Amino acid sequence: MPQHNHAQARHCSDCSGFASVAIATGLRRTDGSRDTVPVNCPTCHGAGTLPAPTRRTLTRA
Repeated sequence: MPQHNHAQARHCSDCSGFASVAIATGLRRTDGSRDTVPVNCPTCHGAGTLPAPTRRTLTRA
């Protein structure tokens, strides 16, 4: 039986697919939990992947 070739994931080159992180500020809330700030990758906007490259057509001069 033929095998299906799935398109490879295009991971963002800036975040390597880890698009959203929670950074601890070092402060604690009144209930004792840590205060965190969610941050998204500015390149992929938190998606972790990039759109497929567009196909360029060759033009003759």
